[in-house]
Amino acid sequence: MVARSDTGPGLANMSSYRQARNGERITNQVLATRIGLRFAGSLTFEGWERAGEQISRIVSSSAWCLGDWIIVGQSRFSDRYKQVIEAVGLDYQTVRNYAWVARRFELSRRRDTLSFQHHAEVAALPASEQDDWLDRAEDQGWSRNRLRQELRNSRIPAAKNGVAASALPRIVVTQERITRWRATAEQMKMTLESWIVVNLDSAAELAHSGGEPEREIPGA
Repeated sequence: MVARSDTGPGLANMSSYRQARNGERITNQVLATRIGLRFAGSLTFEGWERAGEQISRIVSSSAWCLGDWIIVGQSRFSDRYKQVIEAVGLDYQTVRNYAWVARRFELSRRRDTLSFQHHAEVAALPASEQDDWLDRAEDQGWSRNRLRQELRNSRIPAAKNGVAASALPRIVVTQERITRWRATAEQMKMTLESWIVVNLDSAAELAHSGGEPEREIPGA
């Protein structure tokens, strides 16, 4: 995206432009459009700084917000929510994954000091273990990658003691599917293994709740 600078008056007088370009006001001096940012000619350093803080908050909360939005759509507007997702240009599988993680963490259990991806890494665990791992990540300042590595390391002793979870039966799939799944997992900032577990759990929960059946792994 290329940021543009207005040479005219402040954005307070740009309502007609905003309506024309479907922009959203970030601050009184910064307007977000579908193709980038518009800055008022009177932009100050403080105004620029506030815009960065606001954009950062929006980006960090977007996955949570989309997940919560999908949950409400599924529960209240089950006959129409998919059409809305398509109409607003969102990828159904991606936002459904967001919704699965959001369901695993009610608002009171979400950590605003940790990213959505931190929560996604532990979402498949029981609630008590989720909290334990998030406590460690929060207290020790772990990145998402560090949390992932610590989770992997924790499974090694169990495997050596013969108490590891049973492996799934081998499934033969095409390289095209694997490539597509891996791309979707990377988009979610997850490993392919974690993404598969999330989607299998999501499909199982949907089936138990009486939702629509899936014939294959979502995103396939």
